Amino acid sequence: MQNFWIRVSMPVLYGALLALLLSVMFSVTLALIFMLLVLLVVMGYRARQLYKLGEWLSDARLETIPEGGGIWDDVFSRLYKMVKRHKETRQKLAMELLNIEQATAALPEGVVSLNEVNRIEWCNPLAQFHFGLNANRDIMQDITYLVRQPEFIDYMQAGNFDEPLVMKAARHEDMVLSIKLILYGVNKRLLISRDITQLERIETMRRDFVANVSHELRTPLTVVNGFVENLQDMHDLSHDKIQRALHLMAEQTSRMDHLVSDLLTLSRLENDQSPMRTETVDMQTLLDDVYRDGQMLSSDRHQHSLEMTGPARLSGNRNELRSAFSNLVSNAVRYTPEGGAIKLRWAVRAGQAVFSVEDSGIGIEAEHIPRLTERFYRVDRSRSRETGGTGLGLAIVKHIAMRHQARLEVLSEKGCGSTFSLVFPEKRIAA
Repeated sequence: MQNFWIRVSMPVLYGALLALLLSVMFSVTLALIFMLLVLLVVMGYRARQLYKLGEWLSDARLETIPEGGGIWDDVFSRLYKMVKRHKETRQKLAMELLNIEQATAALPEGVVSLNEVNRIEWCNPLAQFHFGLNANRDIMQDITYLVRQPEFIDYMQAGNFDEPLVMKAARHEDMVLSIKLILYGVNKRLLISRDITQLERIETMRRDFVANVSHELRTPLTVVNGFVENLQDMHDLSHDKIQRALHLMAEQTSRMDHLVSDLLTLSRLENDQSPMRTETVDMQTLLDDVYRDGQMLSSDRHQHSLEMTGPARLSGNRNELRSAFSNLVSNAVRYTPEGGAIKLRWAVRAGQAVFSVEDSGIGIEAEHIPRLTERFYRVDRSRSRETGGTGLGLAIVKHIAMRHQARLEVLSEKGCGSTFSLVFPEKRIAA
């Protein structure tokens, strides 16, 4: 600090010494005039430096920092270092902010930052998608003005945020959101939204599965139990009545056996701890067996044909492939009226092996096709039971296809028949 004052006063001190010398050698008046000129020069120089500093402060950049001599060189040097540190700090903060924005953009949940009166301070891209927000336009807007669903407004106003709110997205009717409000900081709130559409679908399928399997098992059990009670109550039973009762009981028992067998098959296929045993499958032999099974099930009520132009061998599990192919064929037999045609094809399409079953049956409406592989999902429940189906065949086909990295394709139109195809990837074709 002492050095600073010495450097500031040096021009004035030198001027005073010279003025003193002039007063001794000439006159006091000349010395005073000289001293006045020295002070004017010093003040003009410093005023010029202050002006340069003021101009620079209006647009402070490292590249345009002014230069000066003496004490001003130190001042501008320190300003240069300070601005440089500030610029580096700002760049670091900008990088941190960018990293935070990228991290929040990658979150699987939508995030909206709200103030104490529910005005939007910030939101990530997924929240914009969930709620139809615009980060540039909607900042500092009340969230309840933009998301107008009554249940959402009630949730925000109730103040009880222990449990999440489940609601449908206004801008996406097929999307279900789970919303939770979290308090943090000083009067700050985070609104977290999560897309649980798939979880809701799975839960719906689970509820339907429990209800359907209970119903499917109750029907044959009711029949068997009814006949058992009748047999117990009837004292004079003819041979024909006994035979008819036993025949119907055997049918329902067989149906329950098939149902339990298919449930166990599905459980095994879904078990990740049950790896698939892969082998090279001779497709000619396998398809001949499937073709004969279809003819036996049909009992000459349909016209069957088999076309083989595909690869001779496939890498996979023979028993699982036979089960999947036979399920597709048995479905075609069940839903094709007497006299109809059922065509089996094994071919190559775009390098992939394709097994398809085409029938001239009743067809399927487009709205039912996405749900065909759900357990116990039936387009026509009464007809399905009449034909002996368990409602699990296509679910089994789907899981076998997944284990072989294949996909199930369904082409159908109401009243115009159906084509079910299993498309196997090229890597499954064995040399």
